[in-house]
Order: sequence, then structure tokens, then C-alpha cells
Amino acid sequence: MTDQAEKARDFREMHTPGDPFVLPNAYDVGSAKMLAALGADAIATTSAGFAFTVGEPDGCKVTRDQMLDHCEDVCRAVSLPVSADLENGYADDPAGVAEMIELAAEVGLVGCTLEDTTMETAKPSYDFDIAVARMEAAVEAAEALPFEFTVCARADGVMIGSYDLDEAIRRIQAYEEVGAHCVYIPMPASMEDLKLICASVGVPVNALCAGPFVKYSKVDFAKAGAARISVGSALSRVTHKIVHDIGKAMIENGDFSALALGMSGTQVDALLAKGSA
Repeated sequence: MTDQAEKARDFREMHTPGDPFVLPNAYDVGSAKMLAALGADAIATTSAGFAFTVGEPDGCKVTRDQMLDHCEDVCRAVSLPVSADLENGYADDPAGVAEMIELAAEVGLVGCTLEDTTMETAKPSYDFDIAVARMEAAVEAAEALPFEFTVCARADGVMIGSYDLDEAIRRIQAYEEVGAHCVYIPMPASMEDLKLICASVGVPVNALCAGPFVKYSKVDFAKAGAARISVGSALSRVTHKIVHDIGKAMIENGDFSALALGMSGTQVDALLAKGSA
């Protein structure tokens, strides 16, 4: 069994409904190494967080090749399984989404999340039939690989306001029917809605801990039935908040006192070395 196959198998086996693992989203190689050093079982990427590192907003500014290069860098940097946020697969048609899965596997990834978003303001979500066809193509491409590539199918309409929870559940049930290994409805209205989501399918559910959900613990997500907990771009946005607040104090007020909160370079160096592949 290859190293990638072993990581893929381990990653798939981590998904246990009601006993979630934390899947932290790294926004660059350094944060990935830090999270690995701190004991993460696996690493996820974040499309928004990575976009911020190259000075772009979340959305379609980052190209497919940029994202694949970034994912390859993260895979090479750590010894852990890496799953990527691949947005909508950088394609509208099922064939393009299938190709993205193949390319993702080539750069070392063992899993990904795929959205049903069009990235267009006028019509933000794909129609039901094409959304399901895209996920089916992704799963077929994953199943053709020589290892267990995990496809997590996202129904993003609740988060972006293009459809309601009933439609989101209808979609993840359809994604399960076409073979998705994990499903994901980001930002439902409440923990009760998350419980409903987990109960509505027989496959593992990813839960997003961001926004109002940060008040809950891992135990709470376990009780809801989640199999894994990711944080999306939240960690990246925390770092940008620090840059904003301390930068503002320095530039506007000449106040450098908050810089004393930083870790020592020696500590960072040690963690980066520990988290390296």
C-alpha cells in the first residue's frame, strides 16, 4: 500500500458519526505545519483562507492551477492526510468536476469538499439535477482511483441564502444516493438543525464550527451526530483580525504594546520543525 493510500484509508476511518474528529483548516504551509505539530489527525485547506494569503477575496479569483499548487505544497509539507476545499471543482459540468478529482489525487490529496455553488451572483446554486450529476461524477472519479479518496458533498444554499433547509436535506440525501462518502450543510440555523441533518442521512456529516457555533464544544457536536468538525476560514480570519487590530494601533496611534502577545521565534521554529513531513 502506498503512503497516499495509507493516509486515505486512515482519513476515511476517522469518520465516525457521534464521535467527531477535529479537521482544522490551514490557510498556508506554515499554519498546516503548526496544526500538525499541535496534534491534528488530518489537515483541511480553506479556499477563502488561501485566497487571503495571495491578496484575493473569497470566490473565483484564485485559479484551479493556483489551488492545486497550494494543495500540493501542503501535502508535501506535512505527513498527515490532507483534504482540500475545492469550491465547486472549478467546473460547471460533471466531466470537469471529475477531472478535478483526478487532479486532486495527483497532487497528494486524500479527500475534498465540493460545493453546489455556481460562483455567480444572479444564480448562486446549481439546479438540483445538475448538482446531483456533478456529485455523482465526482464520486465515480474517486471510486476509480487506487485508494479511498473521500468526497464530501456540500449543500451550500442555506449558508448563501439560495434555498432552505428542506432543500438542503433533499440534496444531501441525493448526494448520499450517488455515493458521496460524507455530506455537509454549512451554517444551519441551530444545533437542532444540525441534529436533524445528521439524522437525515446514513453517511458521515461534516459540521462547521464558525460564527454562532463557536460557543459549542466538541461534545456538543458529538451529541448532534457529527462525524467531523471543520472551521473553514475562521482561523485565517482570526489572524487577519490580529493584523488589523495591531496594525491599526501601530499606524494610527503609535502603540506597539500588543506585539508582546506574540510567540517567540524559537517556539515557532520548533513547532514548524515538529510539524514537517
